[in-house]
Amino acid sequence: MRDFKKYPNRRLYDIEESKYVTVEDIRKIILSGESISVVDSKTEKDLTRSVLMQIISEQEGEGHEPILTNRVLEQLVRFYGDAMQSIFGRYIEQSIMTFLEQQERYRRGVRDLTNADPMNLMRKAMEQNMEFWNRMPGTMRDQEKP
Repeated sequence: MRDFKKYPNRRLYDIEESKYVTVEDIRKIILSGESISVVDSKTEKDLTRSVLMQIISEQEGEGHEPILTNRVLEQLVRFYGDAMQSIFGRYIEQSIMTFLEQQERYRRGVRDLTNADPMNLMRKAMEQNMEFWNRMPGTMRDQEKP
């Protein structure tokens, strides 16, 4: 967890690195896989969510396609104060985590496939093809038997 303080002058301070940073710097830290925590320097109020929302807003402002469409945001607004609010938040979080796990499995599969020896892959494919045709009734092999 990387900790930051936000000062009244709206500047962000990286406690670990002992230096001021920008919202873009924090975005890069998040992209590297680190989690963040941002607190107000005077009140110690947690500001992490507002900084994360600012990052999302700036990304969309730079022309990136919104992940949270207007329709989705409207639905989220409707969930606030609803009895299902806490359940829905956990559902969204779990759905995203499941998606990320599936994405990583897919990436590993592609990586394994691209790192494989092409000749070995062709040999395996030919063997599977031969097994398939040998199991098929009415193949040339079956017709040659007296």
